[in-house]
Amino acid sequence: MNIPLLDLTAQYQSIQPEIEKAMSEVLASGQFILGPNVSALEQEVAAYLGSKYAVGVGSGTDALVLALRALEIQRGDEVIIPTYTFFATAEAVMLLGATPVFVDIDPHTYCLNVRQVNDRITTKTKAVIPVHLYGHSAELAPLLDLAAAHAVKVVEDNAQAFGAEYDGRKTGAVGHVGCLSFFPSKNLGAYGDAGMVVTSDVVLAERVQMLRTHGWRTKYYAEQIGYNSRLDELQAAFLRVKLRYVDTWNGRRRELAHELSARLTALDIPLPFEASHAKHVYHLYIVRLKKRSSAQRYLKEQGIGSAIYYPVPLHLTEACRFYGHREGDFPVAEQAAKETLALPLYPEMNDEQVERIAAALRDLIQSDSAILG
Repeated sequence: MNIPLLDLTAQYQSIQPEIEKAMSEVLASGQFILGPNVSALEQEVAAYLGSKYAVGVGSGTDALVLALRALEIQRGDEVIIPTYTFFATAEAVMLLGATPVFVDIDPHTYCLNVRQVNDRITTKTKAVIPVHLYGHSAELAPLLDLAAAHAVKVVEDNAQAFGAEYDGRKTGAVGHVGCLSFFPSKNLGAYGDAGMVVTSDVVLAERVQMLRTHGWRTKYYAEQIGYNSRLDELQAAFLRVKLRYVDTWNGRRRELAHELSARLTALDIPLPFEASHAKHVYHLYIVRLKKRSSAQRYLKEQGIGSAIYYPVPLHLTEACRFYGHREGDFPVAEQAAKETLALPLYPEMNDEQVERIAAALRDLIQSDSAILG
């Protein structure tokens, strides 16, 4: 029996009657764009996160673009971001003509190194985007203090950490604005692209609402150039069903992660870390191995899925070559990109599958100690 990196079919089967009921109700209603499910989901997500407002948009990438637009980020501005993350974090900045300013990451959490942010702030800095990577929160309190001292906005990229916490508060609702992705593989995932912007600033919320619908406040009366980035009514209905289960699913992710870590501790390889300020929701379970390619081939032979997130830090991508960075500029991120490997972890896994994954790694490392990270 194979163990995939993620099994979305198993999740669907567990809630199939509710999903099909939600779908049939939307189809019967004849309302498919910005209907009652979108409005209800916005209210429910805002309440769940502890934010005043939430605005459904077309994707997590759109959430970043619209949030930055709402903050009036423009050409000539600088936005500080971690170099080790999904490309959309930089892409959103670049699409607005602004400059992404990279910082290295914490070697344990893989989130941006707040201490380096201070060194990168200039008079052009308008925002910083902490990415809550793999389901673990970035260190927000010192970042917010730093941002306040320099009149800089904090935009949380919460694409991978729905339900995670920082000092008891849900991530995404701690900074000035938060950006969510509901891509199918996320902890709270739709059955297609979907995203959301959350904030407690009414002005920002209203700006995002306008931007998602062609710059309209009133239909057909465009006040600015906007986008067509509306959360689909069907996806909203599906997400409303799933939102009721997300805490249970995240709790199971934590249980499985702790079980897997307990079985792997004796191998002396770097395992996922949870800081004292954080509640990790394990969007991905990440280990580090020096001979990663060999490990991945072996796991595949054993029928165990794995994946690399991410094989190259942003400052070394072709799209960011323009900024003039070289290998060695951000050594922690560069080393992580060479060694990190995601192992299967999803709520529907069972203890037997956890043991199979652990046993495969034990066998591999015992046969080749050079695999160790």
